[in-house]
Parts: sequence; C-alpha cells; structure tokens
Amino acid sequence: MHGPALVGWLLVAVCGMAGTYCLLRTRRETPRQRQASGVEALMGFGMATMAVPSSAVAPPPPLLFAVVFAVAALWSLTLLCSGAPHQLHHLVEALAMIYMAGTMAAAPTAPHSGHSPAAGGIPLLTGALLVYFAAYTLCCSVRLLPTTVRTPAPVAGPAGVLRQPEVATAGRLALALGMFAMLITL
Repeated sequence: MHGPALVGWLLVAVCGMAGTYCLLRTRRETPRQRQASGVEALMGFGMATMAVPSSAVAPPPPLLFAVVFAVAALWSLTLLCSGAPHQLHHLVEALAMIYMAGTMAAAPTAPHSGHSPAAGGIPLLTGALLVYFAAYTLCCSVRLLPTTVRTPAPVAGPAGVLRQPEVATAGRLALALGMFAMLITL
C-alpha cells in the first residue's frame, strides 16, 4: 500500500487483532456462525497481511491476495445465499480487496519517482467504495452508542467480554475503518 509506514503498521495491528478476535469467537459458536466468523477472520488476517508496509518486507504478489480474497468472496456469497447475517458487507469487503490487489498489480512504481502512475485505481469506483465504508463505519459507530443508561450485566472474565455483541460490532467497525484507510492510501 502507498502511504506512511506507521499507518501500515497500525492497520496491521488493528486488522490482525480483529482477525484474532473472530478466530477466537469461532470456538463457542454454532457451525453456521462459525462459518461467518471464519470469513471475518480470513478478511482480518488478509487485510493485515496486505497492509504490511512494502519497505519492511518484500510484499507477496498481488495475485496471491486476489486469490485469498476471491475465496473469501465466494465463502461470503455462499453464506449470504443461506441467509447468514453481515455477509453482503463481507462480500463487498472481499471484492474491494480484490480491486485493491488488482490495482497494486496493474500499477508498477515509476522509476525514480517513488509514485505509481496508476495509483488510486478507477477514481469513481474508489470514491464509491470510500463512501460505502465511511457510511458503514458511521452505522457501526451508532450501534455502539448506548441508547439508555443501564447497569451492565456482570461479565465473567475475558471470555465473557468476548461474548458481548458489541465486541463483534467493534471488530466489524475496525475492519471497515481499515478498508477506508487502505482505500485512501491506494
């Protein structure tokens, strides 16, 4: 990704933590929920890998990212057809990652400039994806706001915290913010 290395490493941390949470969540869910959490974990880890600054390590070929996110898109589409929640968003997310991988593959860095001549991809599509992820981020943020003042239920340790529905929403929020940041640096 183009952009400061600090932004890349922060994206790696946020997306990696969201992927780890989704992976941990699979242990206590029904098989259908486990599939949905698996897609979220794959997206989180894939996004974390894609966000690693290219100055730190040699980046994997963009085709590898396209294949990983194509698997995630097909997995999301299958779950969407079976009625699993949040899969339309994950399908859009996976397709956006395929688009970014394709943009990375099609835009070699120009010699001596350090800037890619085709950076940003297709402006209208990039803009539409930015609007979508900004709107999704705002919707997730609103869902996390308390609607009434209430006494929180006692939570039994870290496992109890992970079971709270707000944590899953916060994970989706983190990945949507990561997508937004990646699209901005595209």
